[in-house]
Amino acid sequence: MKRTIAITTTAFALLGALSGTALAADKLNYYCSAQPDWCDLMAKGFEEATGIQVNMTRKSSGETMAQIKAESSNPKGDIWWGGTGDPHLQAAEEGLTEPYVSPMRGELHDWALSQAASGNDATIGIYSGALGYGYNEEVLQANNLPEPACWKDLLKPEYKGHVQMANPNSSGTAYTTLATIVQLFGEDEGFEFMKALHKNINQYTKSGSAPIKAAARGESTIGIVFMHDAVAQAAAGFPIKVVAPCEGTGYEIGGMSIIKGARNPDSAQKFYDWALTADVQSRSLEVDAFQVMSNKAAKSSPLAPDLDSLTLIDYDFEKYGSSDERKRLLKKWDDEVSVLPQ
Repeated sequence: MKRTIAITTTAFALLGALSGTALAADKLNYYCSAQPDWCDLMAKGFEEATGIQVNMTRKSSGETMAQIKAESSNPKGDIWWGGTGDPHLQAAEEGLTEPYVSPMRGELHDWALSQAASGNDATIGIYSGALGYGYNEEVLQANNLPEPACWKDLLKPEYKGHVQMANPNSSGTAYTTLATIVQLFGEDEGFEFMKALHKNINQYTKSGSAPIKAAARGESTIGIVFMHDAVAQAAAGFPIKVVAPCEGTGYEIGGMSIIKGARNPDSAQKFYDWALTADVQSRSLEVDAFQVMSNKAAKSSPLAPDLDSLTLIDYDFEKYGSSDERKRLLKKWDDEVSVLPQ
């Protein structure tokens, strides 16, 4: 009798272990750094397409990078989708994400594959968008302010308290802004620019898209963001004018990465391949996401900024996406800019 009970107990334990394995294969822990409604669309779309249960966490790219790093000894996420490519490249460099070569690569733009090459295949480009800013035309007129057209216009004293941007420590958008200004004007002049801009900033937000949303609501006047985020507010009916700065500007390549030590690696790879298809990327139009998608056959909105018509700098993704350079620039911004009075 004791022998029978022991065997039965062992059988139930094995069944439970196998059941747990099967359930784990049908889950995906999904970290998303894009706009919330797009994150939701991707989560629900993948569940509907595969039957795999998705547990989503939505944070800015800087916050997500910090979370993945904090969890590295016991990873809780499986895949990270969206957000600027610089922190994705940093994660790849620090060994926080895993190489994966998707069979979908042949359908992608060269810039998406270039991002993968920079990250030793531990990340890939999923969309691209240019940096700029937008302003609320009604608020601008109500305050008798001139229309800004260039980066350096934002330094004018009359804009004091009228400009908003995110904190580069938490926001990939704001870090791209910092790296863009340094590359555009040189580091010394670039940091003098950031110090002068600091005097006009009314708030450093946590999220990269928050400044233009505040401008749309009339709570601020100018928001430094990716241009597609400003287009989204204009398309929603707000009096937002989108500006491509006259001096030229940087751009982002949004990233996707599989987290090293993922608990559900098969589900992560399925999501990765699915997210690179033209049909899935075309669904960005359903949530008014106006980026240029990485699949060549994906549909783009006629309202999306035409990157070919803009003056874009030769953004050095490898350098400014590296862990050391990112930490150095952020520390310098913390030490020399953020501490200044406003």
